[in-house]
Amino acid sequence: MDYDIIIIGAGPAGLSFARSLADSQLKIALVERSSKKDLAEPAYDGREIALTHLSHRLMNDLGMWQTIDSEKIALIKNAKVSNGNSPYSLNFDHSETSKENLGFMLSNNVIRKAAYDSLDGFDNITLLTDKDVVNVGSNASCGWIELADKTKLKAPLVVAADSRFSTTRRKMGIATSMLDFGRTCIVCTMKAQEPHQYTAHECFHYDRTLAILPLNNNEISVVITLASEESDSVMAMHRDTFARDIEKRMNNKLGKLELSSELFAYPLVATFAHDFYTNRFAVIGDAAVGMHPVTAHGFNLGLQSAHILAKEIKQAIDKDVDFASTSVLARYSSQHKRIATPIYHGTNALVRLYTNTTRPAKLARSVLLHLGNIVKPAKAMIMDQLTEIRAEKSGRI
Repeated sequence: MDYDIIIIGAGPAGLSFARSLADSQLKIALVERSSKKDLAEPAYDGREIALTHLSHRLMNDLGMWQTIDSEKIALIKNAKVSNGNSPYSLNFDHSETSKENLGFMLSNNVIRKAAYDSLDGFDNITLLTDKDVVNVGSNASCGWIELADKTKLKAPLVVAADSRFSTTRRKMGIATSMLDFGRTCIVCTMKAQEPHQYTAHECFHYDRTLAILPLNNNEISVVITLASEESDSVMAMHRDTFARDIEKRMNNKLGKLELSSELFAYPLVATFAHDFYTNRFAVIGDAAVGMHPVTAHGFNLGLQSAHILAKEIKQAIDKDVDFASTSVLARYSSQHKRIATPIYHGTNALVRLYTNTTRPAKLARSVLLHLGNIVKPAKAMIMDQLTEIRAEKSGRI
């Protein structure tokens, strides 16, 4: 069966890309290994996603934001970054911006459902679930995929949105840099006794990193990054023991804490594809750039990649040129790389510094936090990277 575009992977990036082109009348196939039920009602996986103002605008433009119950949307109004055991922090306040908040918090499964629901009513999008892609390729005129049941699908363009460990990316010969941090991210939600004041905390302790993100009903999202060899002992902790440990690491700022979810563990591996396209094939989302979660840019970059590629395709159609041509895909790749490269390498450099426990590194960590509060242009630049308020206003993408 032939289509105009085949999208491999119906995660948030793949679904968002399909929605971006839903009004183009292109015949689009979304191929996903999960069941339709899992897409329609995705299970909670512990991941709470920090969204920028640019992501809010893009999701609103795609009709995704409107499908979300307002009670499931939490706000980040302030943020504090601390180092080691010092009470000193680099502070960010929404009053320093033109917005009432720095960002938004949404559960990953809520985002996935919103992306799925936004496709309702578009007959030009075919969702093929419970399908495993076993091979992929392209020639001068089209791309193609082969499914486990031997079905072969063809289209002028194949787009991979199948995770940072994309097998289709590898089969298409796109080399990818992978940085295994040797660390694991453990996430959960907790109920706090004291008001969290809509404040996010990023605590770079010397043995591990602890992020506390505000949720509704005075709940918090807890994100711990630690050496992978220590993760099993944390996952095996009694719920009360775990809660007391987090209370201590937060210096009891939020009073008594109580687990409100189970613990979820994820290995930390960052990836960056050397190219975001090849002949009649492109990568978006985590298949293009898989981020370390410390700066919370993963989903935001994925959404932007889908938007940029869709915009280039629409412009090509308007000009009556081949939307899957090398020149169109190269423009997408160039734009997304220009945005993603400094964020990716800057995040990795930050992680390396703030997980380094040598004496010079500890001193550098402390100095940088102090300079962040003092040097206003630097602080404004960091704020803009975290919130993407300027990008949202300027229409950068």
